[in-house]
Amino acid sequence: MSSLRVQVEGIGAWSPTVADFDAFRRLLEDDAVAAPSARPPASALSPNERRRAPESVLVAIEVASQAVAMSGRAADTLACVFASAYGDQATTDYMCRVLASAPTELSPTRFHNSVHNAPAGYWTIATNCRAPSSAICAGHASFGAGLLEAAAQACADDRAALLVCSDTAGMGPLGELIGCRHPFGAALVLSPCKDAGVPGLLLAPVTDAPSHAPLPAVCATWMHDNPSAASLPLLAMLARGGGECVLAVSDRLGLHVEMEIVA
Repeated sequence: MSSLRVQVEGIGAWSPTVADFDAFRRLLEDDAVAAPSARPPASALSPNERRRAPESVLVAIEVASQAVAMSGRAADTLACVFASAYGDQATTDYMCRVLASAPTELSPTRFHNSVHNAPAGYWTIATNCRAPSSAICAGHASFGAGLLEAAAQACADDRAALLVCSDTAGMGPLGELIGCRHPFGAALVLSPCKDAGVPGLLLAPVTDAPSHAPLPAVCATWMHDNPSAASLPLLAMLARGGGECVLAVSDRLGLHVEMEIVA
């Protein structure tokens, strides 16, 4: 694979203590987090959808909305890539418990939320988006794999693309096995980098292990406790306006990401 050059037009981020990318930038500056928030607003959804949507959908929709709003683009024009290491763990735990004890009592609504592309479905319906959409799972490399896919689509199709990566806390025996302990989501709107003087990201495949510049201690905890927080080194690069990092895209392949200005 040759290198890819993309520019970041919009950024979204959410955790219970970081409401958006500006809050994350402040965290990098003073190592302070905000008071916990119970649920992401996910205002792109109608009130009825917000009430019945699971947390996995709310987190994904919230960060997608933030990134698209920052980009100034119309959501219904953007190709989208939704990535998640584990999908909706709470719903998976519920389904396993009910199927083992009383399978006829399984909720159809809960069942349709269990599919891996549920957040993509909620998003495309809410925004009336008919552009291509995909859902990716690559374990702890899900963010890197999603970034590679979104950047490749943006460059190949010469169009902007939305990347969303999110995971929520595990439940039951599956949660104990996986160890995902808190919700986190991040989103980027990417487009081909062509304009001179515009900061962009150069992406190139490597076999190096993941690496990045030092981050606040709380970020290291998030990266340990949520696979989607693998996005934090890249978010930190964007907040600081420069740098480089290596993100995992599989067990054996990395993606070297460097910020550069096209001459």
